[in-house]
Amino acid sequence: MKYYICVALLAALLAGCSSVPNSSSSSSESSSVAAAAPTTAPTSTPVPATATPAPTASPTPVPEQSSIEVVDGITYVNGILIANKTYSLPADYAPGVNEEAKAAFEQMKQAAAAEGLNIYISSAFRSYEYQTKIYNNYVARDGQQQADTYSARPGHSEHQTGLAFDLNSIDDSFANTPESDWVAQHAHEYGFIIRYPADKESVTGFKYEPWHLRYLGVDTATKVYESGLCLEEYLDITSIYPQ
Repeated sequence: MKYYICVALLAALLAGCSSVPNSSSSSSESSSVAAAAPTTAPTSTPVPATATPAPTASPTPVPEQSSIEVVDGITYVNGILIANKTYSLPADYAPGVNEEAKAAFEQMKQAAAAEGLNIYISSAFRSYEYQTKIYNNYVARDGQQQADTYSARPGHSEHQTGLAFDLNSIDDSFANTPESDWVAQHAHEYGFIIRYPADKESVTGFKYEPWHLRYLGVDTATKVYESGLCLEEYLDITSIYPQ
């Protein structure tokens, strides 16, 4: 009888001892997994297989209804003086270069110069008579249909407003230069917009002109720039010559 009791006690003791390593092994394995987890976690936000474009500023809403006012033959849309293929200026309208616009450009020129860039005005105010000569020369050279894509008819030129400046070479060689890229990114900070943006010819009526700036004032220029729209789209107006 004592023999059986001793055997039973010995078996129980052995069973108790064998359970300790199992529990310790399980705890050690769990700790190892927990410690390893952070080393496999991504250190930055995962990038999708197809990269998602960086978010851009929300477009500035286009005014629900444009307010068009004509004063002495000059058209203002939401308070902005407009000269395009739809809206013309009187032949005797000759304000000269707008001094506020000129001062703003001088500030922009100095900022560009601080970065080693050289921008300058090559063409500013043009009278109705001078625009007539320019346009007729282009028509004689290229025909009216072609001329209408890059030169305004008399009375329809922004240069007659005194608020438009053509920069540097006034041709396609200006595109993609350091100066052109800088102007495209910073002009609105000084109150200007690229008046005839790329891929907007069907709306503005003119080919892409990265050298042609239009002064609107910092607040309005920034709104137009951030909207990603050309001025016609922003004001919800057309630019089509009357038949």
